Amino acid sequence: MSDNVTVTIERRRSGWDIAFGILMVIGGFIILGDTIIATAVSVLLIGWTAVVAGIVLAVWSFTRVRAGGFWWALVGGIALAGLGVLVLQHPVRGALWITVFIGAVFVAGGVTRMVAAASLERGKGLFILTGLLSVLLGAWILVFPVEATLTVLGVLLGVQVLVEGLTLLAVGRPRITSGPTPPGAPA
Repeated sequence: MSDNVTVTIERRRSGWDIAFGILMVIGGFIILGDTIIATAVSVLLIGWTAVVAGIVLAVWSFTRVRAGGFWWALVGGIALAGLGVLVLQHPVRGALWITVFIGAVFVAGGVTRMVAAASLERGKGLFILTGLLSVLLGAWILVFPVEATLTVLGVLLGVQVLVEGLTLLAVGRPRITSGPTPPGAPA
């Protein structure tokens, strides 16, 4: 027996959304004001996040001993923690590795977007244009990785924080306004 459940999500702006949005916009401009420091902080944050996530994954793998997937989770956790340690030990190299990875992701995403444009009826030109821009940006990063390393992570972080802040200011956060009733809750 299956019940049809409709979940409604709407965006509403509250006073907290406006306050956090203003703080995020200010933070985005501060980050964009010194992208080199933002890049350094990003690399350290990524390194520590990888170490902690790797340790958690390795520990969690022991819950999978009988269910299967133990070895994959354990090896993945150890590898992730190891990569985090490498990034923390050599932050400049870590920034370079992360930047090259970002360049490859931009190229792959751009090519995927341009290929996907062939199956679209509307918006084909926009997909091709944004795909081409992504490929060009990724290619620039891959051709000039040393120059890109000093700023790419900081600029991406700054732009992301700025966009999130502007989104909070413009439309607020998404909220679930209706949906399924949890089991045991009064109807």
